[in-house]
Amino acid sequence: MKKRSLFFLVFFLLLSTSHAFPKEPPEEVSLKSEFEEELSWIQEEAIVFTATRHEQRVSETAAAVYVVSHEDIRRSGANNIPDILRTVPGLQVAQINSNIWAVTSRGFNKRFSDKLLVLIDGRSIYNSTFTGVLWDTKDTLIEDIERIEVIRGPGAALWGANAVNGVINVITKKAEDTQGVLLTFGSGNIEKGFAGVRYGGKLGSGLFYRGYAKYFDRDGFNVSSTSANANDHWDAIRGGFKIDWETTDKDSLTLQGDIYDGDAGNLVDFVAPPPSTVVGETKNEREFFGGNILARLSHTFSDTSDMALQLYFDRSVDRYKYVEVGSGNLETGAEINTYDLDFQHRFSLGNRNKITWGLGTRHTYDKIRNSENITYSRRYRHAPVYSTFFQDEVTLVEDKLKLIVGSKFTNNDYNGSEVLPNARLLWNLNDHNTAWASVSRAVKTPTRVQHDLNELFLSSGTLGGFPAFSVGKGNSEVRPEDLIAYEIGYRFKPIEKVSIDVAAFYNNYKDLGTGESGPMDLSNFPSYITFPINLDNKMKGDTYGVEVYVQWQALNWWQLQGTYSYLDMQLHPTGEDSLFPEVEEKQSPENQASLRSSMDLPKDLELDTTVRYMDNLSTFDINSYHEMDLRLGWKPKEDLELSISGRNLLDSGHEEFKGTGGFTIPSSDIERSVFFKETWSF
Repeated sequence: MKKRSLFFLVFFLLLSTSHAFPKEPPEEVSLKSEFEEELSWIQEEAIVFTATRHEQRVSETAAAVYVVSHEDIRRSGANNIPDILRTVPGLQVAQINSNIWAVTSRGFNKRFSDKLLVLIDGRSIYNSTFTGVLWDTKDTLIEDIERIEVIRGPGAALWGANAVNGVINVITKKAEDTQGVLLTFGSGNIEKGFAGVRYGGKLGSGLFYRGYAKYFDRDGFNVSSTSANANDHWDAIRGGFKIDWETTDKDSLTLQGDIYDGDAGNLVDFVAPPPSTVVGETKNEREFFGGNILARLSHTFSDTSDMALQLYFDRSVDRYKYVEVGSGNLETGAEINTYDLDFQHRFSLGNRNKITWGLGTRHTYDKIRNSENITYSRRYRHAPVYSTFFQDEVTLVEDKLKLIVGSKFTNNDYNGSEVLPNARLLWNLNDHNTAWASVSRAVKTPTRVQHDLNELFLSSGTLGGFPAFSVGKGNSEVRPEDLIAYEIGYRFKPIEKVSIDVAAFYNNYKDLGTGESGPMDLSNFPSYITFPINLDNKMKGDTYGVEVYVQWQALNWWQLQGTYSYLDMQLHPTGEDSLFPEVEEKQSPENQASLRSSMDLPKDLELDTTVRYMDNLSTFDINSYHEMDLRLGWKPKEDLELSISGRNLLDSGHEEFKGTGGFTIPSSDIERSVFFKETWSF
């Protein structure tokens, strides 16, 4: 970590606290009544934006929707976004090591899960260069998150390509709701130390702001197979701000941004051709830094008409250095700059039609540094995307039956134009029963890696006494992966304090990405021989499954939440040389379940328990396992909270996933951890 980062954090802490003391004591709030209010909150009444691009209740949404509330987040005891998502039905969240996660929806999990679109306040954090989300760099102050909306199933008609199997939108609080000072800190056996500070204030009528800084230092785990140090330490510092200004009763402006700087490590099965002597497991030290800034202008024309214009810029830099290995260029990395503009307009047409339409463009500029084991045919690339969308919510029967139809139209630099239609039907049988159905098309666009990869050395051996390597190669003719998805769902309340949400789906995929074995390449003989693995689209398949969520307010002080997900994947190669198509099938669990208990105990104590079950992953030879997380909190005052949390308490450590895709990362044992946390606001 750079010294300037530590200086920044200390400076921000001193600046914030020196101006943060309130002039008057806050009003007393009844803890008990607040808690009972939170427990009475049920999933179907939660507000969601992501499903339709305007706010509505979950019960009014024709999609498989789950909302993680702020109270859920606080009482989870989680310190990062992936761990918060572990109990969402239909999501697979698996940790590879201390700083790397694999997160997906409805199958196809991998380190870089490429069929799940992730947003923060409507800003995409999907890495279009390598596909997927680098969860160790995309973070925010946990206490600032208002809710996390999760859409399982395609969201391409509104959000475009790559929203194939789901959309996650992390929504932060308004600046008005984060006034005063908040301090949080803690430590544990894995969480060596973490701290955060936030200060919010008011500059004038309708003008609110906040700033925050956050730092953590996480210890590493051990390699599962050898118990050796996995070199997967992780530390980072982050800061940011948000300004909300209601200029008039019809106009508002939001300006927000973040910067970050961090270091992470892992072990890599490194392979490079002669004359390099680099073959075998080596340490990788990664430095990452970057930032973003977003501006959003909103205008309300009437109760039924409004518009929003959003612009943002994001810059991320990742540098990888391989140490304790032979000679040569052992550094690689990427710099990515993204410019995005998005406009949408919503209005009513008569009494039965609610129209939402919009335009957008995104421009990604990246630069990749080649190394001796990985090269790209183009080091620099500009990848523009242009899009427009249209959606009509048609009321067929007042308060009973609604039809939602729409489509996204996109054009990108890799595969040209795409049409991504969607049709949904919502039927409110009565106040306690709602059914819905949908059919959608979505695509995952080709990636920079698929198009421009020149050589990626994957594995090594010998042939006739000569060095031999398998080498990944890109293909400029790679097509987008195509999905037609069918979904049905049912929400109901069998009794007053129980709500149940069931969703079932069938997905039909074609042109799935594959690796195709090519003929032996002797162009570098006798130095070495290569066996090309050419990236292509020679696989199709079907997946289907069921997802269940149950919420029961057993008592005024006790709430239970249960989830169950079933997934079946049937993938079939369409070419004769496809390599290991069954791998994709068996690296997502068939069954997973969770049960969460939240209790408000006497003496201002809170007890939260989560038990999870994950099915085996035969691709990685990972057995099924159970996990239990426990949090004991104490809130003697509204503005003071102390807690102790334990994670993975049922065993000393277990594997959850393995890192794949080019550089194989040895999996770590995800170890039992305990940490304390204190949060104080004033």
